[in-house]
Amino acid sequence: MNNTYQEAIENSNIVSKTDINGIITFVNDEFCKISGYSYDELIGQNHNIVRHPDVPTSNFKNLWETVLNKKSYKATVKNLTKDGRTVYLNTTITPILDNKSNIIEFIAIRYDVTAEVELKQHLELKDKELEQLNLTLEQKVIEQTKQLKELNKTLEQKVALEIKKNEEKQKMLFWQSRMASLGQMLGNIAHQWRQPLTELNLTLFNMKRACSKNDEKRVDELYKESKLLISNMSSTIEDFSNFFNPQKEKKSFEIKEAVNEALVILKKVIEMENINIKIDVPIKYKVLGVSNELSQVIINLIQNSKDAFRINDIKNKKITITLKEEQFPDKKYSLLEISDNAGGISKENADKIFEPYFTTKHKSQGTGLGLFMSKMIIEKSLDGELSHKNIKNGSMFTIKLVL
Repeated sequence: MNNTYQEAIENSNIVSKTDINGIITFVNDEFCKISGYSYDELIGQNHNIVRHPDVPTSNFKNLWETVLNKKSYKATVKNLTKDGRTVYLNTTITPILDNKSNIIEFIAIRYDVTAEVELKQHLELKDKELEQLNLTLEQKVIEQTKQLKELNKTLEQKVALEIKKNEEKQKMLFWQSRMASLGQMLGNIAHQWRQPLTELNLTLFNMKRACSKNDEKRVDELYKESKLLISNMSSTIEDFSNFFNPQKEKKSFEIKEAVNEALVILKKVIEMENINIKIDVPIKYKVLGVSNELSQVIINLIQNSKDAFRINDIKNKKITITLKEEQFPDKKYSLLEISDNAGGISKENADKIFEPYFTTKHKSQGTGLGLFMSKMIIEKSLDGELSHKNIKNGSMFTIKLVL
């Protein structure tokens, strides 16, 4: 039975025997296979033939102290094969005693755990790498956070600077637009004054003739006519002065008043261009803002229609201004719609009409700021929206304001 046990142990384990001095006296086939040495190369050699140079001397000192005290030594031992490979063996070394309890030899039984040890080492290495990576990432996060804070601070400064530049640019665009509007208004004043000046000139000539004839009654009549003409011209100046009054205090005003103000200023232009304007703007629709700014937008839109009539050679010129109400659950809006039959805006230009300096007119006829500033006024000053769409034979601009 003992021989059977011995055979089973030798066939399933790595077995070796040494004498009391550590000289190999027996190895099984498994030992030869894993060490790379032949049986003849091993017998008679010191067991340290498979010793790995990395193993500390203290390990062997501990081994010898244990077995010489007639105790079994158990450990995972790192060995070196003949061809230089490293193997790990779970090892149990047991001293064999004679009848008098003297050590006569040592038997070592091992089994290969190289794969398990290398896997464990690999995992430990990965753990260290992950730990190091984590530390590196933490450091990078700290550095990146610091950089982001600095970048954020820099961006805040840049944003503030850009906002300031943008505000200055908008101010410049506003005043360019105002100057362009002023030029248009001066043209409108010239139109409105041309006829009364001609009449005044004729009245003064007739007054001179009446004086030479001592016709006091006729002189008095002509004098009153002159005063009326001058009064009407003065009224025109007052209308335009009110329009350019730099009043910026917001207050509630009637939309119809802003429409009427625009039509008074454009009266002569509308007559000279033979434009038929249909107005359907009821009263009692008040909004918060600056009245003459809404008037300026309306003037810009009518002027654009007038220019489009000329460019497209429209004979039967029509502009319709309507005001209606739109109800939402939380708010009520007014929709001021200004439409014409001037041919509309091409698809390629429709998305650009509110951009600054964009114009389809000749440079001598437009700055490209009218619609840009109109949109700015509606959005910034009146908290509303200005939009455009093409309709049959023309365009419709819609001014949406909160009532």
